[in-house]
Amino acid sequence: MAQITAALVKELREKTSAGMMDCKKALNETNGDLNAAADWLRTKGIAKADKKASRIAAEGLVAIAINGTTGALVEVNSETDFVARNDGFQAAVSEVARLGLTANSGEELASAITTNGVNVTEMFKKLVGKIGENMSFRRMSRLSVSQGVVAGYIHNAVTDCMGKIGVLVALESSGDKEKLEVLAKKIAMHVAATNPLALSENDLDSEVIDKERAMLKAEALESGKPEAIVDKMVDGRMKKFFKESVLLTQTFVMDGERSVSKVIEDEALSINADIKMVAFSRMSLGEGIQKKEENFAAEVAAAVASS
Repeated sequence: MAQITAALVKELREKTSAGMMDCKKALNETNGDLNAAADWLRTKGIAKADKKASRIAAEGLVAIAINGTTGALVEVNSETDFVARNDGFQAAVSEVARLGLTANSGEELASAITTNGVNVTEMFKKLVGKIGENMSFRRMSRLSVSQGVVAGYIHNAVTDCMGKIGVLVALESSGDKEKLEVLAKKIAMHVAATNPLALSENDLDSEVIDKERAMLKAEALESGKPEAIVDKMVDGRMKKFFKESVLLTQTFVMDGERSVSKVIEDEALSINADIKMVAFSRMSLGEGIQKKEENFAAEVAAAVASS
């Protein structure tokens, strides 16, 4: 049997965009023949699928589905905005959003069976072959209340219930649902504009708080003031941070005067019913996606070392 060298694995990887381990296996199956190995990968469907899967998909759509007092928010990615406007892609995203209404996690949704009889992951694999772009379901969020409303808002809408930024807001209340819908929609628009870190101060991640406090203290110490004074300065600045970062204490963008919690309180008096904001969820298309940096040398070394 021919020796499968790192250089040969690397060359096949660059030629086909298949994974290192798949390239190594193909070369072993074809006694080191580069062209035969490339044909073997294509026959198995590995080269084509992996080539598309390696391309960055940061476009696509964020979509909302609401049924009664439950709402789902999903993100599905594609490589280009052009595909996001494709009817077939939009229909698939819409189905994923509807399936999200009964899914408890992203993993569960990815395995949910679609109307085509395949799961969500397989549905997008089939679309990759049909449309010719990498695309995949990325994440989901689901909100529900026992009574009240879950309402949504799509910013930069491409079509009904789909766009670049999506927000869900859940309000628990026995009050008039039409008025609650209006209030929830306004709060969702506020969330889309301000991107709060959490619903309340208690919901903020402790790591976020510690990081912000440490940064503010480092800045204050540069002033040369005594540490006791610095601590008071930091406490004051942290209060401002909480007010600006937490949804319920943010100034409502639609009037620029009241806090969001005050807006909810006033509406509760207006409809003569308690209103509790249970949760919100916000997704911005492509948020956090970074281009993959490939280290061929490390990948090749790992593949060859495992032989």
